[in-house]
Amino acid sequence: MHLTRISAFVATFAVAAAILFVGNAKADDEHKPVHHFRIVNATFDSVTGLAFAPPQDPVFHDMNLAAPLQGGLTSITVDVPGGGCMRDVRVTFGNGRTLIYPNLDLCRSDGLRLTAGVRGARGSVPLVFQSPAE
Repeated sequence: MHLTRISAFVATFAVAAAILFVGNAKADDEHKPVHHFRIVNATFDSVTGLAFAPPQDPVFHDMNLAAPLQGGLTSITVDVPGGGCMRDVRVTFGNGRTLIYPNLDLCRSDGLRLTAGVRGARGSVPLVFQSPAE
């Protein structure tokens, strides 16, 4: 009879451990690290759409902008879903113009400054991350 109680305890412990392991694996998938990415709009047009994709992937993941990002030096920070550092960024403006910034390294920069320039993206530059220690 004592052996039965030990077996039941071991079986219960094994089932509980398996449930915890599977639960933690799902939680890890749902909470993959995100990149905080800042967009500074120093153009004359409002940004109405923002999307990210892995490099050269035609499928972009649209970010939910609560309202258009007005031109004239306004900014917003978005959480880019976890994944690799390199991303293509698609910006859509209120006048319908769309620009794609290919191969931005989200691990080496923390944002993108959109500036008015000849031929669209010419003046736009990544914002370089400065660690607090520097």
